[in-house]
Amino acid sequence: METLLSRHWHHMTADDAASLLASSAVKGLHPLEAKDRLEHFGPNVITTKKKRNPLLLLLLQFHQPLVYILIAAGTVTALLGEPVDSAVIVGVVLLNAVIGFVQELKAERAIESLRGLITTETTVVRDGAQSRVPSRDLVPGDLVVVQSGDKVPADLLLVSVRELQVDESALTGESVPAGKEAGPLPASTTLPERRNMAYAGTLATYGQATGLVIATGDGTETGRISDMIASAGTQPTNLTRKMASFSRILLIVILGLAASTFAVGTLRGEPALQMFMAAVALAVGAIPEGLPAALTITLAISVKRMARRNAIIRRLPAVETLGSVTVICSDKTGTLTQNRMTVREILADEAYRAGPDGAITDESGSTAAAAPGSALGETLRAGLLCNDARLVTEGGEEKVAGDPTEGALLVSARAVGLDREKEAAALPRIDFIPFESAYQYMATLHRDREGAVVYVKGALERLLPVCAEGLDAGGTPAPLDAEGTRRAAAEMAGRGLRLIATARKRMPAGTERVTHADLAGGLTFLGIQAMMDPPRPEVAAAIESCRTAGIQVKMITGDHALTACAIARQLCLHQTCAPDMPDPVSVNGAEIEPMDDAALADTVTRASVFARVTPDQKLRIVESLQSLGHVVAMTGDGVNDAPALKKADIGIAMGINGTDVARESADMILADDNFTTIERAVEEGRSTFDNLTKFITWTLPTNIGEGLVILAAVFAGAALPILPVQILWINMTTAVLLGLMLAFEPIESGIMKRPPRDPRAPILTGEIVFRILLVGALLLAGSFGLFLWKLHQGMSEAASRTVAVNLFVITETLYLFNCRSLRKSAFSIGFFSNPWVLAGSAAMICLQMLFTYLPVMNTLFHTAPIGLPDWAGIAVLSVVTSLIVSIEKGIRQRFEKK
Repeated sequence: METLLSRHWHHMTADDAASLLASSAVKGLHPLEAKDRLEHFGPNVITTKKKRNPLLLLLLQFHQPLVYILIAAGTVTALLGEPVDSAVIVGVVLLNAVIGFVQELKAERAIESLRGLITTETTVVRDGAQSRVPSRDLVPGDLVVVQSGDKVPADLLLVSVRELQVDESALTGESVPAGKEAGPLPASTTLPERRNMAYAGTLATYGQATGLVIATGDGTETGRISDMIASAGTQPTNLTRKMASFSRILLIVILGLAASTFAVGTLRGEPALQMFMAAVALAVGAIPEGLPAALTITLAISVKRMARRNAIIRRLPAVETLGSVTVICSDKTGTLTQNRMTVREILADEAYRAGPDGAITDESGSTAAAAPGSALGETLRAGLLCNDARLVTEGGEEKVAGDPTEGALLVSARAVGLDREKEAAALPRIDFIPFESAYQYMATLHRDREGAVVYVKGALERLLPVCAEGLDAGGTPAPLDAEGTRRAAAEMAGRGLRLIATARKRMPAGTERVTHADLAGGLTFLGIQAMMDPPRPEVAAAIESCRTAGIQVKMITGDHALTACAIARQLCLHQTCAPDMPDPVSVNGAEIEPMDDAALADTVTRASVFARVTPDQKLRIVESLQSLGHVVAMTGDGVNDAPALKKADIGIAMGINGTDVARESADMILADDNFTTIERAVEEGRSTFDNLTKFITWTLPTNIGEGLVILAAVFAGAALPILPVQILWINMTTAVLLGLMLAFEPIESGIMKRPPRDPRAPILTGEIVFRILLVGALLLAGSFGLFLWKLHQGMSEAASRTVAVNLFVITETLYLFNCRSLRKSAFSIGFFSNPWVLAGSAAMICLQMLFTYLPVMNTLFHTAPIGLPDWAGIAVLSVVTSLIVSIEKGIRQRFEKK
């Protein structure tokens, strides 16, 4: 039986499929046989992989080089008798571990949420008798009845169909319900085109059908997606990778310098214990204890900012990843478009256009008059009356209850003043023929003053041949230009518009029923309404902003290529809009299927539209882009998007129309389902990385300076200018009161005019490394020189060390203003644009006064009060350092302009 379940069922007749399944397309399975198969195949649920032990998952959060450094720092500070500082460091380690642990547990919910998609009750036919059973008890070969409102419980080959329409958007991305029909299809038919199949987890919106279960549980298309989610794994973010690399290098450097300090001192004959303490002091000084806290807090602040801009972040490091995105793969429906079908063009006696506000204009641009009985009026009236949808208001927003296409017809009729209730009262419906895929039209019979009239709407190719005449502008019957109508319709379809043709037929007085035979000929053609889900008006500007920022935008959709290309063309998706702009390069799923990796890599480079793609093809597209070195953001809302969302560097799910599976697989959720929010999030992500870089550029010179001061003292055989406990004071207080203020820096102007960062580039560029070393060297020279000078003047070691500590703090405070922008001066970006920096600096100076003059602080940190001349020397050296950095920035800017 297992080998049968891998067949192309859509290529079979119902009888052949029933024979292979040892079942009946009429009576289904015998109950005893169904019981045996349930034991063999197992329940119709998606199984999940064995979870990792939670304790192991928690311990893995500590398996990072930077965490090793922090644990060592906490241990050292505890050994030095500083429990408060040790507790702070350990607290930071635990906080980061808990955050990572919780986020990983949340990520595992994605597969769990899939299980609920096919757990429901369903109607099954067994041995000719219908009964309701839990969907988990279905087995291959069961005959299932599906009707409007039912969730499809398993993958089905449809045996009989009566106007069944299924919302498959969660699986295929198709924006409108798919019409279904029985009968075999070519073996090459792709999943979105398989009209004779219904898939687990989709929703029947209209009609009914019976179908043979051909796959259950893990064997369904939803089950295959679950397996892809599990195998995709969670991508480490760019920031995570870079921080791990940076931490490893930092660990090696710190251990090397500490070992050198100990070795040199002992070789010089210094006591081993004293040299060990010096090595410990160097290690403590070189460790950036505040970095993990700054990283977490900066990301958290950005998360809060982004939430205000409708972007909800589920994984903190994803904030920074947004800033390095090079390709955005966007879904179409609801993200690039308004997720609402809208009539855009009307063809009646002449061509009309419908604007974004619904107003209908003629070819001259004047507001069209839909006089009673006119061709335009009758076209719109037919769409209004031959219609089962309703417009409802929910939460202050108008929505369509029913088919989105019919909803668009209601709106276009309302635009010319046609009222649904008044028209229905004047022309009451007395009979109707529902839409059937075999006939491709819907018809409604109405009583009027002249007797009865039938309004018909459906496919142009079905209605046009049975129409004998048309209408002119005044509503008078006129010869029908069938060929001209076909040409105009082909042009509209070529622009990606969905066409709904309308016609009418007068019926004899007293007619109470309408049949298909009545509509076999003699109809009057009224016109065509052409519609689409229009682009969001603000998206084109957002795409242009992404293009300016060096970010490619590609559309990946389950919709038809013509529709997708029409939207892409309006949004200028592949290049700047121009009158002679060529059509965007598009490729569909059937073309992708046979491609090897090399061919696909070439295709994803050239194409900007991918239509009719399957879940595994979306995953391949993401992987192909990543193999080319791109940082990929992927958007989606359905179950079919989940594997690609999880594989992408950053997965972005829809908050309004997204499924639970998509949201649980994503790193970010769009609260408004709007592409513009992604563009704003990218801007915020770039700013976040900027602020993190500014913090690192600000903090590392202090750590380097502290380490070099200890190293220089050992090499010179002098007393330590700063003690380990004083180093901890500098590092922790300045990180909180000064460094963290950089997290509140506003977004710099022109940030979206830069190209994306090279994902292979290290966190610290050559320019930043030079500045860090420059400031570190200036701190070494200033603090060590000032310390020795004060000792030479006869000042005590405690007071001399207090001078050295204050030099570090005041220099860091002034240097902070230089770090507010890595290229511009603090005055050019607005000296008061970040009041947090001013507040933090003031608080730091006040705290330093307590450190210097409060007796209890003198006792705890081995400090002593200093005089005004000492402060003058500190101020001069700090200002000189700040000026040197400003000059270096200015020189670099001049060379860059040249």
